[in-house]
Amino acid sequence: MEHVSEALTFFVVFLFSTTLHEAAHAWAALKGGDRTAYEGGQVSLDPRPHIKREPFGMVILPLLSALATGWPMGYASAPYNVAWARAFPRRAAWMALAGPGANLLLAVIAALALRGGEIAGVFYAPESIRFGDIAGSDAGVLWQSAGRLLSAFFSMNLLLMVFNLLPFPPLDGSAAITLLMDRGTTTKYQEFIWSTPILGVVGLFAAWQMFDYVFRPFFVIAVNLVFSGANYG
Repeated sequence: MEHVSEALTFFVVFLFSTTLHEAAHAWAALKGGDRTAYEGGQVSLDPRPHIKREPFGMVILPLLSALATGWPMGYASAPYNVAWARAFPRRAAWMALAGPGANLLLAVIAALALRGGEIAGVFYAPESIRFGDIAGSDAGVLWQSAGRLLSAFFSMNLLLMVFNLLPFPPLDGSAAITLLMDRGTTTKYQEFIWSTPILGVVGLFAAWQMFDYVFRPFFVIAVNLVFSGANYG
């Protein structure tokens, strides 16, 4: 029963975090002049329009994987106008960064809540940490549950941010890196990415293979910043 409860917690956190991620993409695109996602109803924290676009990636796959493995795997997407991205590549790059930025915001909020709980004496840094379990509590069942929920929010949003910032198509980082290019290079890069669909498959495989090497040290450093005096290695 505890496994099911933990899996459902991770699923709810994934659903909320992914909804905010995609809503941030849609909002940034709208502010940049592309109404595509807005007209699809995705400038919203209501998960329903996002689920309607990707029901398998946002509900079925993450729920099944959470119940099977303990944590969810899934995907989502926000539509955008390719012609707009071609005409305004820097706006498109900022639109790509908005999703991971939303996840960073949620991770920071969770971290501040955990630090506040430490100051109040209801949370402490445990002897060891793992994904989704970074806060100990001796203050009762409710605070233990709150610590697990905040740990899940912190861990999941850190993961979503880091994974999506990897510079491989179709991840957000592959669009964001155009901020480092001049206009001519950006145009050639965009056309190459858009005209070579197989790069999406290759990119996801490369990101999957690399991710643990990137995320684990990043995760440990981030947790060390949450609690005063923490020194996880």
